[in-house]
Amino acid sequence: MTISYSLEVANVRFYGFSRLLFRWKGSIYRLLYKEFLVFCGVYVFFSIFYRFLLTPKQQDLFERVALYCDQFTNSNFIPVLFVLGFYVTQAFNRWWGQYTSFPLPDNLMMVVSGNVHGADERGRLLRRTLMRYANLSSVLILRSISTRVRKRFPTLEHVVEAGFMTTHELKNFESLHSDFNKYWMPLTWFSNLASRAREEGRVRDDIALRLLMDELNKYRTKCSLLFHYDWISIPLVYTQVVTIAVYSYFAFCVIGRQFLNPEKDLNFALQVGELIINPFGEDDDDFETNQLIDRNLQVSMLAVDDMYQNLAPIVKDKHWNQRHFSIPYTLSTAAESQRPAFKACKLKEFLKQDSYETEKDTRLN
Repeated sequence: MTISYSLEVANVRFYGFSRLLFRWKGSIYRLLYKEFLVFCGVYVFFSIFYRFLLTPKQQDLFERVALYCDQFTNSNFIPVLFVLGFYVTQAFNRWWGQYTSFPLPDNLMMVVSGNVHGADERGRLLRRTLMRYANLSSVLILRSISTRVRKRFPTLEHVVEAGFMTTHELKNFESLHSDFNKYWMPLTWFSNLASRAREEGRVRDDIALRLLMDELNKYRTKCSLLFHYDWISIPLVYTQVVTIAVYSYFAFCVIGRQFLNPEKDLNFALQVGELIINPFGEDDDDFETNQLIDRNLQVSMLAVDDMYQNLAPIVKDKHWNQRHFSIPYTLSTAAESQRPAFKACKLKEFLKQDSYETEKDTRLN
């Protein structure tokens, strides 16, 4: 699940960010404790082996090997900082791109609700079906990239059982052979159904139909981006180079830093990079894809069905007859009302003073 801590740092306070260091779920400690224990165990093993099991002559040879290995921990031999920094930067940019590419139906459902008309059963059926097709497309793409969604909908029959697809639509879906992901098929159904709604007069004009198609294409673009993020990964050769560089660095540290502090943060960065390359798994900080599916379907159906033309009576607002009015404060926020309102006071004073000085100079001249 996605770990959120924004509320804990909403206000600047003493010991604010430091409190986050003691959280376990989603923490760097939970991610790395196994690797850290292995490193410490290997380091202690070589330390004991060197001090208690080797003869003085063998200890001298071990020290020579340790000094030789210590040379490779120099960044001039293994440019691990540069390689790892670039890798983590690319992984984070990829993570953020996948988040911003998640298809949300909000814009599309607003356009459907405002441009597919009809309070009768046919109008309601058109609006709900259009949004069901849009949500079905996102479910299909998420089934192919998210392990959580795949476990929730292991087969297309589960998708039908959940109500995203009918049995007849499933037959049409399976009858079209393609070697590639067919997440785009429901969006094609959406396009055809919107055209039919235009022919029936449910969509008033071509401008409204064009607006529907524009929003549909934006939604399809995000689905396509998720597909391509899953298809095209960070080149494997670069991931291998980073992994070899980091683990070889620590392998040399096990021997070469026997008398020094071996704790560095490089492996931490590697593990973080591995965590955020694909946020559609089941790690602590991966995306809550199943909850997003539930949310998207619920709000889209509410927008195009229950809320269609469901407007409260238009009445004069509370401040209709008041030219100057103030909004009340609660007791906990009353102190804010005593603060001076935001105005460009300093700028006005500066302009006023500058005008006075200019006038004064003119009089003197």
